[in-house]
Amino acid sequence: MPVSNDAPTHALKADSFGRILLVQGPEGPFVRRDLGATPLWLRLPAWWLARREARALKHIHGMADVPQLLDWNGRHLDRSFMAGDAMYQRPPRGDVAWFRAARRLLQQLHRRGVSHNDLAKEANWLVTEDGRPALIDFQLAVIGDPRSRWMRLLAREDLRHLLKHKRMYCRESLTPVEKRVLKRTSWVRDLWFATGKPVYRFVTRRILHWEDNEGQGPKP
Repeated sequence: MPVSNDAPTHALKADSFGRILLVQGPEGPFVRRDLGATPLWLRLPAWWLARREARALKHIHGMADVPQLLDWNGRHLDRSFMAGDAMYQRPPRGDVAWFRAARRLLQQLHRRGVSHNDLAKEANWLVTEDGRPALIDFQLAVIGDPRSRWMRLLAREDLRHLLKHKRMYCRESLTPVEKRVLKRTSWVRDLWFATGKPVYRFVTRRILHWEDNEGQGPKP
């Protein structure tokens, strides 16, 4: 979707890996991940993450309640705009139906061979204008055979993160099975907390000077 540089834009988010812009195109608004403002030393990882997101969105093209890939040219990633609020902005407190729909959405994603892999962040869950769950930000998504042991493990981690949000906002509706899933952590999660998480915190807080704020994005 080629769009002129003078198209009306509104910044939604900016960090060291680029800017997220709401662009008013000829066919309506869409979201652009712009890597142009990324520092030179971060352009390769920013490009890699955007490319990863583009591949995942292309893989799930046509699926409801996820962004649709419009264009990826190595500098701009354009995706469809979904009107709604992040989970932390509009918490689904006591909304059992929302969490049931969110679980069905995850099942659809996993059946298509994609694991989101970043669902601990409330900012990646949307509550749409009509109250449905939706998913955004597929930069860390993994594509693979949904029947493989690795993909089943990642799918379980996606589910665990959803159930952690349900425990926060709809605790009384957790089923006995869901409580057991929450208690059983995988080796992937344990390895991440032992190795990857400390490195992530060091890079984001000491080098990039922003804090993830428990999935709610960088603090102002």
